[in-house]
Amino acid sequence: MSLGDVIISPRHVQTLTQEVSDEMVAARDAQVEARRHRVLEPRVTMPPEVVVVEVDGGRVRTRAEGCGPGVHQAEGKENKVACLATLTKVACAEDPCPEPPPSFVEPRRIQRLVAQMKGAVSEAKAQENVGEPSTDSDVSSASDSSASSTSDSNVSSTTPESEPWSPKRRVRTCVASLCDSSSFGPMMAAEAQSRNFYAAGRRAFVADGAAYNWTIHRGYFRDFEPIVDLLHVICYLFNAAHVLGVTVAEGWSRYKRWLRSVWQGRVQEVIDELRVHQKELGHAGRGEELSVKDPRRVVHEALTYLGNNASRMDYPRYRREGLPTTSSLAESLVGEVNARVKGRSKFWNRPSGVEGILQVRAALLSEDGRLERFFANRPGHAFRRKAA
Repeated sequence: MSLGDVIISPRHVQTLTQEVSDEMVAARDAQVEARRHRVLEPRVTMPPEVVVVEVDGGRVRTRAEGCGPGVHQAEGKENKVACLATLTKVACAEDPCPEPPPSFVEPRRIQRLVAQMKGAVSEAKAQENVGEPSTDSDVSSASDSSASSTSDSNVSSTTPESEPWSPKRRVRTCVASLCDSSSFGPMMAAEAQSRNFYAAGRRAFVADGAAYNWTIHRGYFRDFEPIVDLLHVICYLFNAAHVLGVTVAEGWSRYKRWLRSVWQGRVQEVIDELRVHQKELGHAGRGEELSVKDPRRVVHEALTYLGNNASRMDYPRYRREGLPTTSSLAESLVGEVNARVKGRSKFWNRPSGVEGILQVRAALLSEDGRLERFFANRPGHAFRRKAA
């Protein structure tokens, strides 16, 4: 690698990145500790008008640390990514979009969305069986091939956030880690407090139906409006509608009717109808394994998802109040994180290597100039070895 007239070896870049990432981890943990002791002061004095906190997860390949060159004890791990963004202020007396937009009733586009959502789940399971090519990556890697995610251009073009009536992102920051949800929640809360989110006029917390997301919400963002991601809801509606349809046309017609009900805040109508179908189909017998395409399983999963999240699906009110209805900001951010940390030949040392690269990537993707501030305030001298 050449920077101007200076030749820098990949190993040296790796060493420097590890050193920088260790400092970033320490700074992040210090911020979490300051919040825990109630001494964390917001960096932003003026409270923002509208804010959203979104959380999603990605997958990363890891290897055991300290085992020498090659991949040893390969494991797929989930990395959590949170997007904290300020939004433009939008509010309407009436629902600005009382009918589902055309992108949500376009068969090919919705089929792609459902396939991509399903592919993300399948990929997460497949990564548990990693163990092919060996590499010597630590906090750097041999290749930078981009990884696919549920937030590619097809999905992005489907989200309501692309509509003119929807709030737009202003400034986002990123929190990323390999830790569990009990540790990730305080990290998100510390970042929100440092940006003065708790004093914002309108606050939203958007995520899919995973239980740990709403545990984080209850523990750290209880005053934020809870909103379940509409795109995940659409996938359950689509799958259930089509397994119940005798023909494709009948399934599509039922999906459009259910989508309209959910879009207009009448989710209970869909739940009641699913319960009727569940009763007609019957339940699985004792010890019976249902395939993923079995109508009994598909209907049960849709009914469970909608029932658990019905209180977070008042979409007409969210649109009137200028709040987002999907977690597309977080999903897009996961895709940008994946572009650096995922790839067939990328295996990161577990845990320090992967945790380190996530901090550097999160700082780079944050739009508040934190990476520049970090290097501007970092002790040391350009021409002298930094003291230990």
